[in-house]
This record gives sequence, C-alpha cells and structure tokens, in this order.
Amino acid sequence: MTAALRSRPFCAGYGVRCISKRPNYVQREGGFHDAASGTDSEKLAMQTSILFSGRLKVERARWLSSAAAFASLAVIACGGGGDESSPVVQPTAAALSIPTATATVEPRATETPIATASASTAGAAEAGEVSGLPQPPSGPPPPLDLTQRVVDPAKIVFDTFNGGSVRLPDASPQLIEQLRDAIQPIYTPVYESAAGGEWMDDDDLVVGYEAGGEALAYPVKMLNFHELVNDIIDGVPVLITWCPLCGSGVVYDRRIGKTTYLFGNTSALFENDLVMFDYQTGSFWFQTAAEAIVGPLSGTRLRPLAATTITWGKWKEINPDTRVLARIQPEIIRRPDYTRNPFAGGAYAARLDDLQFPFPTTLDDIDNRLRPSEITISIAFGAAEKAYSLEQLGDAVVNDEFLGRPVVVFSEQRGPIGNGFSRILGDMTLTFRLDGDRILDDQTNSEWDFLGTAISGELEGETLELLTARRAFWFSLAFAVPGIELYEPDSLDQMSLD
Repeated sequence: MTAALRSRPFCAGYGVRCISKRPNYVQREGGFHDAASGTDSEKLAMQTSILFSGRLKVERARWLSSAAAFASLAVIACGGGGDESSPVVQPTAAALSIPTATATVEPRATETPIATASASTAGAAEAGEVSGLPQPPSGPPPPLDLTQRVVDPAKIVFDTFNGGSVRLPDASPQLIEQLRDAIQPIYTPVYESAAGGEWMDDDDLVVGYEAGGEALAYPVKMLNFHELVNDIIDGVPVLITWCPLCGSGVVYDRRIGKTTYLFGNTSALFENDLVMFDYQTGSFWFQTAAEAIVGPLSGTRLRPLAATTITWGKWKEINPDTRVLARIQPEIIRRPDYTRNPFAGGAYAARLDDLQFPFPTTLDDIDNRLRPSEITISIAFGAAEKAYSLEQLGDAVVNDEFLGRPVVVFSEQRGPIGNGFSRILGDMTLTFRLDGDRILDDQTNSEWDFLGTAISGELEGETLELLTARRAFWFSLAFAVPGIELYEPDSLDQMSLD
C-alpha cells in the first residue's frame, strides 16, 4: 500500500532564500536576455535573499492568510513557474549589490577556559578537541550514492524555488549541484556583543548555546534565511540548525568518531523537514533527527547538544555578556531583510493542523497524540527522549521522572519556551515550584533562573544539568523520534502553576 502524501507547491524561500532573476535581465528560452542593451548574455541567474523585500511591495502576512496564496507563494515571489531545467546559478560578485554597511564585530575567544564540566565538554574529551576557526568548504561533496539509504528516496523532494518541486530519483546531478546551498549556510560565523542584537524585539526567538563559560545567541529571524551555522566552540565543532518549516532548533556535535563533518544545505526536504548534506561523504541528513538517510553514512546520527530556544529578552537578561550572531556576515554577499518573519501570525501553524503541508509528507505516519503544529521540547538521556508540550504546560514548573531519573521542566507561555533539567544536584534531589514569577526549590528556597542557575539563596551560583535536546513542532519531533514518550500530566502534584 502506498502511504498518503500531501503537499502544496511552495518556495523554501518562504522565510529563507529565493532564486530570482538578475536585475535588468529577463529570462527567455536558452538563457537570459539583457533588457537594456538587447544583447544575449550568459546565464547569470543570481541567488538572492530578497524574498518579501521592499521591492516586492507585498506583505507576507496577507499572503499567508490566503489559502490560494499559500499554494502559489513561490510563483509570486520567484517570478513564475518553471521546471528542472530552470537555471539556478551561483552568484558572481559583479552581479550582486554588496551592502556597504559595516558591523562592529568583536572577535570571539577560541581558547576560553572550561568553567564547569558539561555534556559538551565531556564529548570533546572523548572525541578530541578541535582547534582553530571554522573553515569554508574546500570543494564540492562526492556525488550522492543512492544505493545506500534507509528511506525511500522518492520521499526526498527538492524545492526548485519557482513554485515546483522535484523528487530525488527524478533530479539530475546538475539540478542537485545547482540547488546545493541555494539556502546559504554560514560557514565562518562572526559575532557581536549583546548590543548587536538591538534590532531584535524582546519576544523574538533565539537559539541559545553555552559552552566553556561563553553564551552565544543565534536569532531565529536570521536562521530563517540560513538554517545552518557551522562553528567551533570551546574546542567542539558544532552545527546550529533551524528548520523554519518545522519550527525546529537543535545544536549538534559535528563529529562522528574521529572525523569532523562540514554541513551544507541540499534545498531538499524529507517529511517537510530540512535536508542537509555533509561534504565528506555527500550523505543526506534530515535536520530534526540529524540522521543520515541517503549515502554512505545512512543510519548514522549526530549527537544533539544541550541548547535552548528562548526569547531574546529572557536570554540577554540571564546572559548580559552574551554574544550574538552578527547581522553582517562577510561570506553573505547579499544580506536579507532579517527583520521580517513570514512565520509570524499563526497562519502557517493553522495550515499544518489542517494537514496542508508545503511539501510531501506521509500523513499515515503523523503522530496524532498532539496537533501537528504544537510546540514541544524533548529531554534526553543517551538515545532516549521524552517530549513535553509547551503549549499545554503554559507558565509552569513540572517535576517529573524519566527513565527513573528525577527531571524538571521550566515552561513559559510567552514564546512559548521551555527547558528541561536534572533535579539531582550533588547529593540532593530537588523539587521546584512557582511562586508568582519566581522559580524556587522546596529544599532550600533558593531562587532559580530559566536556564537552571540559582540566583539567590543557599544554592546561589549552582547550575542544574540542562537536558533539553530538541525543540520543534510536534509532527517533526515525532518523525525524528518515532514513538517518543510524551508527558501527560495526571495530577496537580506534578505541576506547579503560576
């Protein structure tokens, strides 16, 4: 029996990157024609990040509120239909308008002493620390080996950025190459002080990551356009990932054994989730699980690192010395309008709940225990994970157990955002409660911040072990971790509400 698939023609530039025509050139059969001089030019399609920019003069929110527009958004934004033969060519410096604005970028220390032991630093010790700064790709990946796979390749679909899509078995090697990194990752990130995030509102989300005494914030409004950031932090090669179509933010260790992998973007999706590739083997990976699904590494998973998706206001309140991904990245030639967010307003989530996915999704495999768009986090012990619906919890502290271990989840309706921690601190097992807007433990009455550090009382300065592994829409988390255990409050004793 063939599983039901449902999709809508769509542009992955819906909040990310769009392939558009070079200014002053019009597309005609056989190439591009210079509209000004009347002479034929070579194919100079340029990858731009102008989706929903001012020159389109259309509000995304209005488009997203219309079912018809939802189906044809890519055609409007990208200039019409096309097929696999539509050119998608790497930009040239001459074709691009390079922003003249400059950013005050502070160098990030790469030899920060380790303040406390953590899961990430323990992993570094096992696999060997990596020194130096992240490097861009030195060449293309090997050709994709379709003979090695753990999923049906037909379920992997390329967004052609012109309102259409092509399934992997039907995609030519030329198309696969042309679409590679059309949604441009950041390979050599630079950062600014917290002042560099002044362009964000306090309610904007960031992916927050801490290691070696350093706090780093990755604005979701930037990740919407880039999706992947390769970096080396505190000796650990990390991959910061965000799938706009899944609401999924996860940070991974890029090492498998003694090999460090570099990741790019295929411009394809699997079960409506971003598909990455690694430059070393050319294998395809889907983001929320970071599992290789086609290629030599098929069946291999990257290790998620403890991280959080949190509002910018709360993150900088807790981490005033945070660094934030700079809006001006030297490797990004044409800078998108990061202030725009096509996923705001709830229209996209409503489509998901109506099972109107932008790209083919196996409806028979959707876990119906929660709404597809419900925002969830998971906590992890090894390969085992447990999910919590932040929308159901609201403002809450949940004292729970997972695999016989005491855990706690701090949840806040604003966002919504949430974090999971171990309740074991030294030789104590703590329980927590909300007292107004303060989080207190019952044993010492110490006050704790949202990231699990005691900020006053007997335990001031102590930090809980962060267990948060993934944050995503429920449909995506359930695809990534099939049969994942789901928290269901069965008594008011488990949950302390404001």
